[in-house]
Amino acid sequence: MSTPFPFTAVVGQDDLRLALLLNAVSPAVGGVLVRGEKGTAKSTAVRALSALLPEVAVVPGCRFSCAPAAPDPDCPDGPHEPAPGTARPARMVELPVGASEDRLVGALDIERALAEGVKAFEPGLLADAHRGILYVDEVNLLHDHLVDLLLDAAAMGASYVEREGVSVRHAARFLLVGTMNPEEGELRPQLLDRFGLTVEVAASREPDQRVEVVRRRLAYDDDPAGFAARWADEEAAVRGRIVAARELLPQVRLGDGALRQIAATCAAFEVDGMRADIVMARTATALAAWAGRTDVLAEDVRQAALLALPHRRRRNPFDAPGLDEDKLDETLEEFSGESPEDDPDPDGPGGGGGRPRPDSGPHGDGDTSARPETGEDGEPQASGSPREQSAVRAAEPFRTKVLSVPGIGEGAAGRRSRARTEHGRTTGSRRPRGALTKLHLAATVQAAAPYQRARGRSGPGLVIRRDDLRQATREGREGNLVLFVVDASGSMAARQRMGAVKGAVLSLLLDAYQRRDKVGLVTFRGAGADVALPPTSSVDAAAVRLESLPTGGRTPLAAGLLKAHEVLRVERLRDPARRALVVVVTDGRATGGPEPVALAGRAARLFAAEGVASVVVDCESGPVRLGLAGQLAGELGGAAVTLDELRADSIAGLVRDVQGTHGTSRRAA
Repeated sequence: MSTPFPFTAVVGQDDLRLALLLNAVSPAVGGVLVRGEKGTAKSTAVRALSALLPEVAVVPGCRFSCAPAAPDPDCPDGPHEPAPGTARPARMVELPVGASEDRLVGALDIERALAEGVKAFEPGLLADAHRGILYVDEVNLLHDHLVDLLLDAAAMGASYVEREGVSVRHAARFLLVGTMNPEEGELRPQLLDRFGLTVEVAASREPDQRVEVVRRRLAYDDDPAGFAARWADEEAAVRGRIVAARELLPQVRLGDGALRQIAATCAAFEVDGMRADIVMARTATALAAWAGRTDVLAEDVRQAALLALPHRRRRNPFDAPGLDEDKLDETLEEFSGESPEDDPDPDGPGGGGGRPRPDSGPHGDGDTSARPETGEDGEPQASGSPREQSAVRAAEPFRTKVLSVPGIGEGAAGRRSRARTEHGRTTGSRRPRGALTKLHLAATVQAAAPYQRARGRSGPGLVIRRDDLRQATREGREGNLVLFVVDASGSMAARQRMGAVKGAVLSLLLDAYQRRDKVGLVTFRGAGADVALPPTSSVDAAAVRLESLPTGGRTPLAAGLLKAHEVLRVERLRDPARRALVVVVTDGRATGGPEPVALAGRAARLFAAEGVASVVVDCESGPVRLGLAGQLAGELGGAAVTLDELRADSIAGLVRDVQGTHGTSRRAA
């Protein structure tokens, strides 16, 4: 077994270490979500925590880690007779993002259950993590069906495995710790709220601290055991302090004054529900115990707010996490009569005064003040450099109608288009390919019935063979690649119109976030087209690029379509199962170069020939309209909708129009 990097040897990252230690003191806090860029010791710190946790007493031989003093009465390995327990180290169980459902919750032997009525159950990762840590690296990439199972287990403290009327239940109470890089996409709101605390981590910009990080890492890589031995005393001291804080925790008093501060803070920041109040109370109590006190002070409430509220105050996915600390201080002072400590002294590893740094926000660094605007044609000046309009802020987003890819796909699970999935409504059966995951009971019985006499059946149970088993085929929803092709030319440069266009694209991005899509952004203006954002799961990143998008110049529509076609070709090689939906946002004009309209038509017909689903969002305005966007949609083999028709509360039947006009996808089954 490899030697883990010592927890106390992690350089800096005070907020991260403090949040982990508070959960070690009080697992009721509810876990930690660690957000930050790659290479910031997120996984290293989490894996090192398990070595500091006190040992747990378990019933000997129990696969579900029942406590000897209070064994689970429904334990599959029970009932347990009263007996002394055995101590073992607390476990840290890692859940891979690509794990199967059976690996997470456990597997039931369906063949034995049908033939013998025996509940032959193999525990999964939830059972292994009971009374320990369940760690998910890149938790934002976890499949939706696994997220649903985690939410159920976290809410009920138990895991249920149900297979065709046969069920197994076991306790599953664990400390949930997740790490993620926000550039790769955000978490579902339900799972985000399940994490008690969140911290933002970033690499230090101080040269001395960076030197120390490299020095310690190289020393560890050269001799892991020797490096760990040099930090053994510090590790033992923190381990002892955790034990002492756990013993002190029941004696900590959370007074009415602290409770009023907690309630007032949660109300001031308009967090949803009451979980934030409860988590703040538990965190403040753990902070007091960690500091060796029996009274919760204002500084504990302040620190608890900085750890428990940033991820709960986001009103939509594009809001940056973080708290207005001036507003926090004003609220605490108003409900305490005294100013909270701004900088409590750090006390041991993790300290007590670390503050998460809020993100800089979704806005670009470009100056949004007015510059000379281009004309409608966006012509360049005599000097040869086109005038361009600075970035325009997007209009308020709105709920859009559902745009989907026709046919039935087999891509990653999501919420946009029809697909064959492991979850959804049952549509038929087939022979299993590999391990059986979803039994089709009626088809299995029908396959086995003709052979019962030949197999010598004499009792009530069916004689089932492997060849009789049938896998249920199911239809659900998949996530798609939504590729935005946005016209940023001079003909779109009127500030009011471009603000409305950005608002529409932002609305579609919000829809893509909710439907678990990948997104990409291609823009065209002036002399050519650019991939503003390669296909990614980070809808936030697309919103940032959209916000800072300038406009001006000619309209190279063909270049934009050809660039999008190339992006799809490359992405198809990387992820052939994920189907694409191309959303072209333009007024349909094409200028610049020889025969720009004809060239754009030829580029559009490439998409139609390959069966790529497409929608043209018509941005043309004014009393006289040329209908060029509708002509482009015809060349693409898709549908054209206006900005007004894109709204969910406008005309009905948009999904039918998009699918009916387009036809059948090239990869539809």
